[in-house]
Amino acid sequence: MGMIDQLKAREEQKRPIRIGMIGGGKFGTMFMAQAQRIPGVHVLGVVDLDVEQARSNFMYAGWPKEKLNAPNLDIALKTEATNISANVHDLINHPAIEIIIECTGNPIVAIEHALLSFAAGKHVISGTVEADAICGAALVSRAKEAGVIYSQAYGDQPAMTYELVDWARSSGWHVVAAGRGHKWKPEYRFSTPDTVYESWGTTAEQAKRGRQNPKMYNSFHDGTKPAIECAAICNATGLDAPSGGLTYPSGSVDDIPNLMRGRDAGGVLECEGQVEVINSIGLDGKELYHNIRTGVWVAVKALTDYQKNCFEEYFVHTDDSGLYFCKFNMYHLIGLELGISVANVGLRGESTGVSREFRADVVAVAKKNLKVGEVLDGEGGYCVAGQLRPSNISVPMRALPLGLTGEARMIKDVSKDTILTYADVQIDEKLPAFKLRKECETMI
Repeated sequence: MGMIDQLKAREEQKRPIRIGMIGGGKFGTMFMAQAQRIPGVHVLGVVDLDVEQARSNFMYAGWPKEKLNAPNLDIALKTEATNISANVHDLINHPAIEIIIECTGNPIVAIEHALLSFAAGKHVISGTVEADAICGAALVSRAKEAGVIYSQAYGDQPAMTYELVDWARSSGWHVVAAGRGHKWKPEYRFSTPDTVYESWGTTAEQAKRGRQNPKMYNSFHDGTKPAIECAAICNATGLDAPSGGLTYPSGSVDDIPNLMRGRDAGGVLECEGQVEVINSIGLDGKELYHNIRTGVWVAVKALTDYQKNCFEEYFVHTDDSGLYFCKFNMYHLIGLELGISVANVGLRGESTGVSREFRADVVAVAKKNLKVGEVLDGEGGYCVAGQLRPSNISVPMRALPLGLTGEARMIKDVSKDTILTYADVQIDEKLPAFKLRKECETMI
């Protein structure tokens, strides 16, 4: 039975999957735009620091106002409406809620929300992939101890890449590489919220219409989000991070089979079994045709003549040797596709990707000369960007995780384009995020 049939059955039985969501920003609003059209799903409650802004966002996405005005969770349950409040503890602990969707985008609070949810016996779908990059493997361990599921969010690129890698391995293929696309120039790593829209390709009108957060969008532009998402892919699939970070080779979808080979085979990979990001901008600085800027992919290799011959017989586009093939999903739709995670967790008891180990890390790199006393502003801001590294390189050098840079205070001067270390900053070591991060560092 397909998931839609199971969802319809839950609807008919009047026992929908009941959701509590933390965060009413872009990601949460995108999910809400779809949730009202998914049978067998009831968003019982939403928590946001700005209740009225969240309500406005959901109405903007098409929700009837009367469905968003339940005064409390119990009445929302009786009337099949949604309660919006600022009370996260009531939401997490309500007995009717099965799944918490965490999409605040703030990794420090997201980790705390996840731990509270596990303690309350709730499954967690994390739309805050930054939390996964800090200490995903430790969160998975805590979820298992509590007998619940912790899952990456389908619609985000890590879960969608995980799906492709799972497809490849379950079909018997040798996975050479996997990853996502991105628009990239090296100078973008110094981008700030003031400059992001100019080079990202979004007009001021589009940004306003989409109620976009420039700091959030800048985290994509400066390379932080690609690094975070690739770390999550590594930690979920067992693929490795390039030792010096992502290289962003330029290419169209059709170029991926040639690019994603080991250097000894004419490709760009240090070795087989890595993640990478394919650049949608060509060497001439122009956008490439048929690029995969917004999508995900997996590259596999034929290990037998029979497999290679089948590629040829079925007109599969391969590299010039006929051995390498790329399967891809051209687009990811973020919260618009989150229902896939909800259905997998709620119906099948399965995640759509989790961090099984701590193989890859995201280190903080100075965007400018940082001075003693300066307070860092986290991902997408003016101070630091994130870069991908293998954890067996980042941890011995005591590199500062990008996810711990929000409100960290500089205690040493650090030059522009330098990797920060724990010794450079003052951090609140009582934070659950810090403690779980240290737990992950012992896993290497």
